[in-house]
Amino acid sequence: MAIQQKALLLKSKHGQFVVENIPVPAPGPDQVLVRVEAAALNPVDWMIQAYGILREDYPAILGFDGAGIVEQVGEAVQGLAKGDRIIFQGGYSNSTATFKQYTLTTPGVSAKVPDSITSEQAASIPIGLVAAALGLFDPYTPSGSAKLFPPWEEGGRGKYAGKPIVIIGGSSSVGEFAIQLAKLAGFSPLITTASPRNAGALKALGATHVVDRNLPADALAEEVAKITSLPIEVALDAISLPTTQNAAYDILAPSGQLVVVLQDAVAAEKKAAQPNKTIVEVHGSLAAPGHLKAAASLCSALTGLLEEGAIKPMHVEVLPGGLAGVVDGLERLKNNQVSATKLVVHPQETQ
Repeated sequence: MAIQQKALLLKSKHGQFVVENIPVPAPGPDQVLVRVEAAALNPVDWMIQAYGILREDYPAILGFDGAGIVEQVGEAVQGLAKGDRIIFQGGYSNSTATFKQYTLTTPGVSAKVPDSITSEQAASIPIGLVAAALGLFDPYTPSGSAKLFPPWEEGGRGKYAGKPIVIIGGSSSVGEFAIQLAKLAGFSPLITTASPRNAGALKALGATHVVDRNLPADALAEEVAKITSLPIEVALDAISLPTTQNAAYDILAPSGQLVVVLQDAVAAEKKAAQPNKTIVEVHGSLAAPGHLKAAASLCSALTGLLEEGAIKPMHVEVLPGGLAGVVDGLERLKNNQVSATKLVVHPQETQ
């Protein structure tokens, strides 16, 4: 195996991305070294570059979604072996990021990939599924979740049958996986917002109603009221702009919970007028200490969910040029030029 690898480095805060050679790391006792076959892009990647958030160690390697083949296994690792094909979530460190040819991970944030799923499809899953799963279904954490019972655990399927849910931004990666998990949990009606052109795909994932994402807040509330007279006790905003958060907050029942994937941006006057509503800010990391129990539970169930088809990967678009293709891809994400699709690169193709 090579001792050097290609990696995409963000050279400085607010700086530029450059492909360079770096050493291939050796796994620690509880780690595995993975040959990254596919890595997916996420909006947080361009936000780190543009806003200088989340990372202070430069040059920095980004990337949070990966799939690949186990190359080396630490002496304390159980359940994984050389040659296994796995899906995993990268982390906020150069050693665990996915925009490189080889990276480190642990069994606790990974799962084996069934033969029915390609590496590109597998790479489309981690961060979107994790944010949706932990934001909605982590009853074991002190904060950062609506604390619903997980549908992947025994007794969880169909537990919320007959209860409505609203998911803002169903065509996003978090939105697509939130729809699938909510369907598994039994929620109905399962209402989401999206572009009308994506309605068929989202209904195939489990949405019962797709409402035009461009409706103003009052019109959105009217549409939801036409669909169901039951109280909306839980909503997830996978977009989490101030406009979408405020619109979702208005839809909630008086003691409802709004799960957001960015910082709380609901207007102070709304909170003052409706103080019993709760806003939950998701930290969608499997490795976060507060989420470890739910993370282990999810990872242990994921291979079976994928084999069954209960969780389906996103539609993917493979960008040319290996890691060099990330830059143009992030620009497209930044300019809102990607919908219902996950952009993926092949790090091994990097020149």
